Formats: sequence, C-alpha cells, structure tokens
Amino acid sequence: MSRFVDKLPFFDRRSSAMEEAEDIPRSGLLHMHHNQPPHHQHSGLLMQPQPSPPATKQSSYTLAQLLKRVNEARSDASSPTSSPTHSHYTIELGGSMPGSTGSDLSDHNMHGGGGGDGPLLPFVLKFTDLTYSVKQRKKGPCLPALPFSRGSVDPAEAEAPRMKTLLDNISGEAREGEIMAVLGASGSGKSTLIDALANRIVKESLHGSVTLNGESLDSNLLKVISAYVMQDDLLYPMLTVEETLMFAAEFRLPRSLPTKEKKKRVQVLIDQLGLRNAANTIIGDEGHRGVSGGERRRVSIGVDIIHDPIVLFLDEPTSGLDSTSAFMVVKVLQRIAQSGSVVVMSIHQPSYRILGLLDRLLFLSRGQTVYYGPPGALPSFFDDFGKPIPGNENPTEFALDLIRELETMPDGARDLVEHNKKWQTRMAPKMKHHEKPTLSLKEAISASISRGKLVSGATDGSVSLRPESAAAPAAAVSKFANPFWVEMGVLTRRAFINTKRTPEIFIIRLAAVLVTGFILATIFWRLDDSPKGVQERLGFFAIAMSTMFYTCSDALPVFLNERYIFLRETAYNAYRRSSYVLSHTVVGFPSLIVLSFAFALTTFFAVGLAGGAEGFFFFVAIVLASFWAGSGFATFLSGVVTNVMLGYPVVVSTLAYFLLFSGFFINRDRIPSYWIWFHYLSLVKYPYEAVMQNEFSDPRKCFVRGIQMFDNTPLAVLPPALKVRVLQAMSQSLGVDIGTRTCITTGPDFLKQQAVNDLTKWDCLWITVAWGFLFRILFYISLLLGSRNKRR
Repeated sequence: MSRFVDKLPFFDRRSSAMEEAEDIPRSGLLHMHHNQPPHHQHSGLLMQPQPSPPATKQSSYTLAQLLKRVNEARSDASSPTSSPTHSHYTIELGGSMPGSTGSDLSDHNMHGGGGGDGPLLPFVLKFTDLTYSVKQRKKGPCLPALPFSRGSVDPAEAEAPRMKTLLDNISGEAREGEIMAVLGASGSGKSTLIDALANRIVKESLHGSVTLNGESLDSNLLKVISAYVMQDDLLYPMLTVEETLMFAAEFRLPRSLPTKEKKKRVQVLIDQLGLRNAANTIIGDEGHRGVSGGERRRVSIGVDIIHDPIVLFLDEPTSGLDSTSAFMVVKVLQRIAQSGSVVVMSIHQPSYRILGLLDRLLFLSRGQTVYYGPPGALPSFFDDFGKPIPGNENPTEFALDLIRELETMPDGARDLVEHNKKWQTRMAPKMKHHEKPTLSLKEAISASISRGKLVSGATDGSVSLRPESAAAPAAAVSKFANPFWVEMGVLTRRAFINTKRTPEIFIIRLAAVLVTGFILATIFWRLDDSPKGVQERLGFFAIAMSTMFYTCSDALPVFLNERYIFLRETAYNAYRRSSYVLSHTVVGFPSLIVLSFAFALTTFFAVGLAGGAEGFFFFVAIVLASFWAGSGFATFLSGVVTNVMLGYPVVVSTLAYFLLFSGFFINRDRIPSYWIWFHYLSLVKYPYEAVMQNEFSDPRKCFVRGIQMFDNTPLAVLPPALKVRVLQAMSQSLGVDIGTRTCITTGPDFLKQQAVNDLTKWDCLWITVAWGFLFRILFYISLLLGSRNKRR
C-alpha cells in the first residue's frame, strides 16, 4: 500500500507488485502511435502535458480558431489526397521516445520538460462545499387523529423532518490521468454526488461550486466534453457489440469524419475494451442469450466514450459483476484516464486488486465526507483515529465496516467526520506543496482536441465557452455532432435492424388483425340491403373501427422499453429528440400499411360492402388512418406515463369513452349539450362516420322498400299478405302511391337519421390523419418536457 500514484509525479507511474506478478506491461509512459509509412514509423510519441508557452502571436488564438484548425486537419486527413500519417490514434502504455532512454523520459516527467514547477495538469475538476437537500414526505396515518382521541400523537412528533440532506459540504478534486472513486454504504450519497458533478441536479437545488480548471462549466459545454455511464446497462438487446458501438460512433462522431475512420475507431475501441471475441455476439436479454455481464458493462462504457470525452462519470460500473469482470472494467477505466481523461466513479466495495488501480478515494457517510485522499494514506488516517487497519485486511473493507458500525450509534460517524476535517487541515500544506499549475480551460480543451480527444468538437454549433474578457469572442463547440437528417437516417436504420430481428412482434400483431377480420367476416357474412342488414352494418363498422384503435395499444410498450436508452442517449446530445420522433414514425408506418390491407381484404368483400374498387381503396385509406391515429395516441401516452401497467388502463378506458361518444350508441343530436365536446374529441367518431358515408352515400341505393318499413316494429309479426293490405290502406289515406317495390329510405336518408351529415367522408379521413400528426407532435413535446434527466 506504500506505492500509490498520488505519491508520484504526474504520469510517472510504477507498477505495483500485483501488476508485476500478472505481467501487465506498464512502463508508465503514454504513447500515441500513428499509422505511418514504415520509414517514418516511430516507437511512440510522449503525450506529456507541456507548460504554457510564453505569450506569442499564436497565444491570441481563440478556442474556435484552434478547433477550426483541428477540423481542417481532420478534413485533410479524410480526403483521398491526404497523407496517410493522419489516421486514427491508438493509445498504449509503454515504449519510449525515439532517441531517448527511459531515464531521460523519467527526468523529463519529473521536471515538466524544463519547467521548475513540474508538468502542467491540463484538467482539474474541483468541487467545493456541495450541499443538496430534498423534501421528505411526512409519515403518519392518512386521516389525522382527533385531538382528544385515545392514542392521539402530538403533531410535532408525528411530523417527519421537512428536509433531508443528501450531500453536506462535500469538497474535493479529480485530475486528468487519475481515477477518483466515491465509496460508502448504500444511501450514503454516492450516486447523488456523481449526479451533482455531472450537472444532473438543477442549479436551484444544489449549493456549492463545480469548476473545471477554475472555471464554472456551462451545462451545454459539459454535455459535449463529458459522458455519463449509468448503473444499469441500457442497450438494445438484438444488436451485436460491434453494431452497438458503430451506431454510437455514427451518433457522436461528426459527419466530416469518413465512415472508414469511424469503423477504425470502433475496432480500436473493441480491442481496448477487450471485446474482440464478443464483437459479433448480440447484447441479449432474458429471452435471448448474449454477452456476459462484464462484457455488457464494458459495452456500456464504450458507447459513452466513443467520442473520447474529456470527463467521464460512472455510477457503480462494477455493480453486479464478479471480481475478475469488475477488475477488467476498472482496468479499462484506468487506460481511459491515462489517455487524458478525468474519471470519476462510484463503487460499492472494491477488491484489493481494484484498489491498486484507484488514485483518489472519497468516503461518504450519510452525505458527509469521512475521508478524502489517496489510498496509500488510509493506514495513517485510521492510525490517527485510533483504529489501526490490520495488516492482512483490505483497507477499504475495514473503512466501510467501521463506517457502518459508527452509523448504528446515536452520533453516527460524526467523530470520523471531525477527524477527517482536522486531518485535511493538517495535510493541506503538504497537498498544496505538491499541487501543479493548471492550464486555462480554453487552452486545456484545445490541447486535448489537438491530440485526438473529443472527436465531436467542431466549430459550427451553438455551445460556447465563456470568454475571459468582454472583448474576447466566445469559442464555439458544436452541440450535436451531426445534422438532423444524418441522425434521422441512423436512427431509422437501427430501428429497422431491431424490427427485422424481432419479427415475432409484427407476426403476432398481423395474426391478431387477421383473426379479428376473419371473425367479423364470418359473423357479418354477405349482409343484404334490408333494414336488418343496415343495422348489422352499423355494428360491423363500430366494432371494426374501434378494433383498429385497440389493436394499436401494442405500440404503448415500444417506447417504454426504449425510454431509458433514449434518456441516456439524449442526455449528452447524441441526437435530437425531433430526429427520434420522425424516425420512430417512419419505421412504424410500413407495418401499418400491411395491417390495413390485411384487414380490408379479409372483411370488405366478405361482408359485402358497397362502393366497388373506389370504395375498397377508401376503406383501406380510412383503416390506415385509424391505425395511424391510434398508434399516435398510444405513442403519445407512452411519452407521458412511465410504466406499462399504468399505460394500458389509460388506453383501454379512453378508447372505451371514444367508442361511447362516437355516435354509434347514441346519435349526435341526442347527446347532451354538456357532453357534445367529447363527441368531437372522439377518435372513433371520424373513421366511423367515414365508412358510414362510404357505404350509404349513394342516393340510388335503397335500403327500405314497401313492406320492409314494418321491420323492427310490432307489425313485423304480421303475415306478408296482411302487411300489403296495411300498406295499401296507408297509401289511400295519404294519397300517395306506395307499393311493395317503392323505396322508402335511401342511403342519404339513413345517414340523416343517424345524424351523420355534418362532415363529408373526405373531411373525416383528413381529420383522422390530422389526429395522428397531432399526437406525434404532443409526443415530441412530452419528450422535451419529460426527459430533463435532472433531479429537483
């Protein structure tokens, strides 16, 4: 435990005994290899942060100009005439500079290339006095007890504390090239601190400051230069590892980077993450065998670091993994940190091997700091506290066990918190002596981009870095890596692949439509033009149109299953929400066309509906519009509710109300005035009236002739001869010639009786289509308002 990274100069890292035993090649030097011709190939180039050069003419360049030069260099590298020396980079450990010995390089590291104060640290993420409290719900019975009832409780005792402090004046810093780990028992505030550092808590609720190289971070800028790996592995189960990383590359890497270079970046990342053997294996889920848990976790990390972010936040990346898988994950994080990133992670209980990879530890207990410093200082810290760590015990396990023991006492870990404050005060002069000067944020970002990091950094966006003075122009970094149409194309392609690999979903939906159509066709087989046939047609139309909407309820879990993947990807601007909504619409529309034709072909001719070819295609169009509006309604609800169990009751009950007010059970002119507004909001009203007009709009077609007028009346039981005599008597009394073939009611007459005459069938069709567009616009708005990804 005596040889930890914090005790060594920056980037001058020695191998631990454990690593030497495992024969892990580490010389402590970062190298960047270029794909060069053989006669120009070097063994490596030291990535040593250099001191700021003296003020020259070039020092006046803004970050925007520096980024522009980097983009121009990349554009040249991607052109056919460019030199092959500007290919992608592979970051490795080991090797030496050409013409230099290891001792020379060691000396170079120690003295910062000639600087007396040591090498500059490009990035230092510092957080000071972070405090975050939330309102706590009051405990107690639903109904308050009476003042003088037996067993009544004093209101002051029954009322729980109104505010609960999750973070209490937390301070510390994380540096480039190091891993800072946040430790503590469950509920200690680990995830809350990671969220606070990653700007996932609203500013009004979080007190304190978070700075990068001494400058406060704009929210949009932080999204561009950082990545956040959630505790859960949110991945599409039917995509392979390589496809998952490739889609991430297409989202996060700029369009100016050729597809060939993106593929190279993915292949390099697969090797760095140790996923070569699983590259062509699907991610998998409960129903499909896929990669292992450790491999899935490394894929999750790879998705978020595909653009090589400067700052990486991880919420318990080793949770649920075995010891070996957890060690491999942290080993990957160490390589990421040493490539020039700031890595901050929470971890529950690291093993001894993992502890050797960590640079800084921050122990929390109920939102308070009980230790902050290097792992190597843990023994002396607890010696001073009077609780020495046994020689054969893992220091972190000892610390966590002691913290849990203290938390069971009335005062909690207050003594340890106070001891940490005193220890930090005593160690402050030594820590200050070892501090290295840092670059300004503008210089550090430009230097990182120039050596290949932050691949999505461009100069045509709207995210700006605050200028140092009012006269200085703001440096711009793109908010999104790609334009709208590129995002939409990639999202559509990914969704089509997922749909193609899960054909059972569409097959079940098609089978449901065909079975429903078959049942309706056999029940309402070849309806005649009698009054009973007319009433049976009304029943068929009502059931058929409402069935279209009920069938669309299966669109509800589509977004709910992808919801958290969508939140993860959009939290750091992988793509626009509008791109997702449009691609979601494009992918789902072809299946609606197939379902519409399937239902129409099954029912239209079997039932004997009117209109011929024109009537058939209008029937297909209104069925398609019904599917379109119904799927839009279900999609909108999926953006509002967060659980399938909540969504289905809402869909079913709402569609029942729509059917009730559609005009089938009660005509429009009979609906009370205070409910008529719901009639016009009913989604079923418009397709129902459209198919009614498509069937009964022909004035030449008669549905009630002569004695058929007595059907559905008490006179229907009379013999036909007697009905004829009654008809003749009515004719003589009225002075109108009414025979057995006289048309009493035509199609338009029937529509008027049903109060289906305020809109044409084409009006109903376009209104149904408009409902589908409206619900998708509302879905987009729900995504804007409901995917903030921030605590309050």
